[in-house]
Amino acid sequence: MHQDLLNDLINALTILPGIGKKSAQRMALYLLDRNKDGASVLANTMLDALENISRCSRCRMLTSNILCKVCSDTSRDSTSICVVESPSDILAIESTGGYRGKYFVLLGRLSPIEGVSPEDLGINDFLKLIKLENIEEVILATSSTVEGDATAIYIKDHIKGIKVSRISYGIPIGGELEYVDGNTIARAIQGRTEINVD
Repeated sequence: MHQDLLNDLINALTILPGIGKKSAQRMALYLLDRNKDGASVLANTMLDALENISRCSRCRMLTSNILCKVCSDTSRDSTSICVVESPSDILAIESTGGYRGKYFVLLGRLSPIEGVSPEDLGINDFLKLIKLENIEEVILATSSTVEGDATAIYIKDHIKGIKVSRISYGIPIGGELEYVDGNTIARAIQGRTEINVD
């Protein structure tokens, strides 16, 4: 008895965000009927990525190397570090070309309801990193949600003697960075406000 591989492929495609059953059907039929070469490249690239991509040892971005492209770039401003919630936030900020410092990825935001604590976000690792690297400015680029604000406040409260700023200009309240256009993000970075002076 044969498995229903077409149905398995359709179901597998529905794990992607924003892809429902109908979209998954169209994708599966397109890949199988019209673009088998593309499907093969997609499958091989996916397997290669799953085997070889892990977290940057410094900032926790996804990379196939020990250090990601930004962390290994010596032309970047090593005195400035931008704290984001997810790798997609780095991609969004990088697409603007408006920031030339380094990053740290929290991989989430504080949420007592969901059981996400500072330890889960690697905040202690981040605090050690800023001391180790003689960081002069921390830019908090967490989302402007209740949890994002709480995360920014928690981090700010644990930093002494370093300029701490928070992006705010142009980012809508309740907005997720990955869905905000590039010009708005660039203006938010440039128009950041300092939230502590020690």
